[in-house]
Amino acid sequence: MTLKLAIAQLNFVVGDLAGNARKIVDAARQAHAKGARLLLTPELSIAGYAAEDLFLRPAFTEACDDAVKGIAAALADLKDMVVVVGHPTGGSLRSRSVAVQMRYNAASVVKEGRILETYAKRELPNYQVFDERRYFTPGQGTCVFEAGGVSVGVLICEDAWFDEPAELARAAGAEVLAVINASPYHVGKEGERAARMADRARAVGLPLVYAHLVGGQDEVVFDGASFALQADGALAMQAESFKEGLVFMQLERAPQGIGVVVEPSAIAAPREAEAQLWDALVLGVRDYIGKNGFPGAILGLSGGIDSALVLAIAVDALGKDKVRAVMMPSPYTADISWIDAREMATRLGVRYDEISIKHTFESFRGALAEEFKGLPEDTAEENIQARIRGTLLMALSNKFGSIVLTTGNKSEMATGYCTLYGDMAGGFAVIKDLLKTTVFALARWRNAHDPYGTGASPIPDRIITRPPSAELRPDQTDQDSLPPYDILDGILARYMQDDEGIDEIIAAGYERAVVERVARLIKINEYKRRQAPVGIRVTHRSFGKDWRYPITSKFNETAGAQKP
Repeated sequence: MTLKLAIAQLNFVVGDLAGNARKIVDAARQAHAKGARLLLTPELSIAGYAAEDLFLRPAFTEACDDAVKGIAAALADLKDMVVVVGHPTGGSLRSRSVAVQMRYNAASVVKEGRILETYAKRELPNYQVFDERRYFTPGQGTCVFEAGGVSVGVLICEDAWFDEPAELARAAGAEVLAVINASPYHVGKEGERAARMADRARAVGLPLVYAHLVGGQDEVVFDGASFALQADGALAMQAESFKEGLVFMQLERAPQGIGVVVEPSAIAAPREAEAQLWDALVLGVRDYIGKNGFPGAILGLSGGIDSALVLAIAVDALGKDKVRAVMMPSPYTADISWIDAREMATRLGVRYDEISIKHTFESFRGALAEEFKGLPEDTAEENIQARIRGTLLMALSNKFGSIVLTTGNKSEMATGYCTLYGDMAGGFAVIKDLLKTTVFALARWRNAHDPYGTGASPIPDRIITRPPSAELRPDQTDQDSLPPYDILDGILARYMQDDEGIDEIIAAGYERAVVERVARLIKINEYKRRQAPVGIRVTHRSFGKDWRYPITSKFNETAGAQKP
């Protein structure tokens, strides 16, 4: 007995129910034509992941149910073809005269025009970016169906991270586990998934097929990299990451049980972390701009490392013809910044313009001269320059339709080293989840590689090697205001990303004064971050859904600060 199985590793759009359904139907027909008799689609493939509060609207859930019925009807002519479709479902129940909406994160098994079974996800994640308990009710049952003589047990994403759902599926007769997923990418996540799924396969003694979503959705990116494991946890198939496509394998019955059989080439070569991170950023930009219908992107190119990295990502994502760079020099802009910005724009072939802000800055200072009379120049004047630049970029965006990509990094967002309505002004924050040290590392990696064929070494070396500066006053460097980035980022990784306490960080070798200062900067700049544009999440703890701290708070973690 042999069953050919296909995974539809596809990129869906939240709310495009008709378009998502068409993708599934097309994939099923292609898979059937190539001999497959079982197709797995990712978690919530009809709705797109995550549809957030759209799930709370009964009309949305009803439309998703109708789309699943439409898929069943459209595939009625495919003999012996079974398709597993991820979707939300639910209905209203009456409880004490109050209408209660019961919604489920579900998977339906479709065959020859009929919906054979619908399984509701049992384990609902409620951590990091996940808040499924806000939207869904936990399921209670199991789902084991037959395809080509093989009994297949369905699990949905988080179900496979716990013992009980897989054990119940095996007890109900499952010979293989089919796990459909929408698991957002972060650095190191692919390895975590593989390790946990290998543990699950070994625990129940069944092979496991992991069907995963690919694509960008607002803050999150899904990396694909679907895979299959033998019953002993050994890797049998590994799809490429960050790429759409149909992935095929055979399930064959042997005396010792079901085994996964594939061609040797079906195991994608391992990739370095920087390559995956680059792909995540590129896909995040491409999908945010493409799915929202923007004609292109515009950004301020300063001659510094952050804007240089964003420009390189944008060109790899969109192509040079859809990206525009604008240099906006002030009286404090160094000549080398002009030279390096021009050089980089030339290397990448993008449209490049220069708009001086010198006279506009002088006009602002003149208008405020009486108000500022007798006071020394400080961050007020510095921020005026940043706000002029933000205003010019937004004006160009309004006129031509391209979205403004902001260029601030995570180290700056954490400490407030950014200007509201200035360098924070824009529509999408490409590197908001990259610490400054990662920015430098990724720039060096991109200069050594050309993954999208847009040109090797796009970033002039001096941009990477010179001390970073906002260039808002004479001879300014970032380290005038912040600790050295290797120290700052080490503290941020521990305090913000890993939730270590101040005393723990000090015990690791950091100076108390520096640690307490960084913790204070994080706290007092929460109001700024709330006003920042959305951006791509690439770590397990990003500013956004992962980080939900009050703006107004008197709590101080410093030792002794809470004594009455």
